[in-house]
Amino acid sequence: MQAKRSKRYRAAAEKVDGTKNYPLEEAVNVLKTLPAPKFDQTVTLAFRLGVDPKQSDQMVRGTCPLPNGSGKTVRVLVFAQGQAAEAARAAGAEYVGFEDMIKKCQEGFQDFDVAVATPAAMAEVRKLGKVLGPRGLMPNPKTGTVTEDTAKAIKEVKAGRVEFKLDKNGNVAVPVGKFSFETKALVENGTAVIDAVIKARPATAKGTFVENVTLAATMLPGLRIDASPFLKVER
Repeated sequence: MQAKRSKRYRAAAEKVDGTKNYPLEEAVNVLKTLPAPKFDQTVTLAFRLGVDPKQSDQMVRGTCPLPNGSGKTVRVLVFAQGQAAEAARAAGAEYVGFEDMIKKCQEGFQDFDVAVATPAAMAEVRKLGKVLGPRGLMPNPKTGTVTEDTAKAIKEVKAGRVEFKLDKNGNVAVPVGKFSFETKALVENGTAVIDAVIKARPATAKGTFVENVTLAATMLPGLRIDASPFLKVER
């Protein structure tokens, strides 16, 4: 049974052409005309990808720096000791430590958005896989969160670097900013994200990689995006 939509959502849906693939800038402009709730919604691009999520060699994941930031306050936890820990504190990490932080996480602490670890710390941090893994908080070299340069990693995630990863249904969802952002900022962020996802295409992927792309805000209907200008590599 389909959930009953609010009057505001139904009014917004009437303004969206479900049969049309919108150019990205037009989609952002239409999105901004829709009746919005009182809070500042997150704007997201959702991708349906032509890969098999059950095959490990077809995993799609990566990171993308947003040119205009994410509009979100990112809380960072760093697993490090010595100089790397000092650098992390100086760079503005909210939580820094090693054994104490591992213990805290084992006890259920998850009040952070990104975890960074030095390679040396990972031997112990790996034990948190069952705790941090399900929430996508496990440090990973592929996303730049396992590094000796903790300060650089912190600055990048706080400036608006987003991570993306294929889910079990073959979809990828990536935040591109806040509803309050100017159209130009959302278009620039969206373009960067689409390019990053396309570049993350696995070598083993066959046929059409990007099947469709949808732009949406938290409480509003989605608009299908015309991704063809970005897909020259597929032609």
